[in-house]
Amino acid sequence: MRSYLDFEKPVAELESKIEEMRALASENGSDGLGEELIRLELRAMKSLSELYANLTPWQKTNVARHPQRPHCFDYIAGLFTEFTPLSGDRLFGEDKAIVGGFARFRGAPVCVIGQEKGSDTQSRLRHNFGMARPEGYRKAVRLMDLADKFSLPVISLVDTAGAFPGVDAEERGQAEAIARSTDKALSLGVPNVAVILGEGGSGGAIAIASCNRVMMLEHAIYTVASPEASASILWRDTTKAQEAATNMKVTAQDLLRFGIIDTIIQEPLGGAHRDPGATIASVGLAISTALEGLGNLSPEALRDVRAEKFLAMGRKV
Repeated sequence: MRSYLDFEKPVAELESKIEEMRALASENGSDGLGEELIRLELRAMKSLSELYANLTPWQKTNVARHPQRPHCFDYIAGLFTEFTPLSGDRLFGEDKAIVGGFARFRGAPVCVIGQEKGSDTQSRLRHNFGMARPEGYRKAVRLMDLADKFSLPVISLVDTAGAFPGVDAEERGQAEAIARSTDKALSLGVPNVAVILGEGGSGGAIAIASCNRVMMLEHAIYTVASPEASASILWRDTTKAQEAATNMKVTAQDLLRFGIIDTIIQEPLGGAHRDPGATIASVGLAISTALEGLGNLSPEALRDVRAEKFLAMGRKV
């Protein structure tokens, strides 16, 4: 059953009527409702198109967080073969918020690292809503070390509200683990690409997204802190989250203009959750194109290009 966001209410009402009419036509075995169905479907499509052509940053934030949006495991299942997950950081334990391992992407061996939020209550708790502790980032470093050793490209699938802020995470060195993961991503001698699938939150995202190419889905967000956290810090009022989202420039369109990301991956009309298969295929094509463009660079060139990319951010032209 499709879940609708608050601002999608006009579309929800139209699509509800369409489903009722389809059920009625099926029960009566009548084609007399065909013209009315077509008319309603066109209205719903037009309404959805107009709505998504003018989304505010806050509305995009809600789309990025949609519970039915495809998650890391969906992309792994749809894009990779022979995926072999690895667990643990060899220092403390296993963190299921970050999943990773080795697989084949279009026949070629690669390393895959991603953040998994979970798709139902049980899996969300198991994966801690995609918010990793230090052992998760240390596992990412271990995987990147192995990828570097065996000259395998690294593909990062980013979807997190941020690193886990709990006391236990801080006690085990959360900031240090994020810094080491970021440093490792920047120093790799193999191509690495990142895709922001939904939320790209703070250092929790940057730790695995400091890559040669950073791509974002059309309605994803990438931000130094969540709009709610920013509103709390700036105004001590979380109800100003919408204002914060607008002022922080969290959308893919803003970030492309500022040179923070390299590519926007188009989503199906109505968001990735309306057609996960098409979204996953588009992400696969974007990853393939990005890796092809980096394939002939030497380890030194990859490091230099990556460093220049991040050093150039914020410079005045």
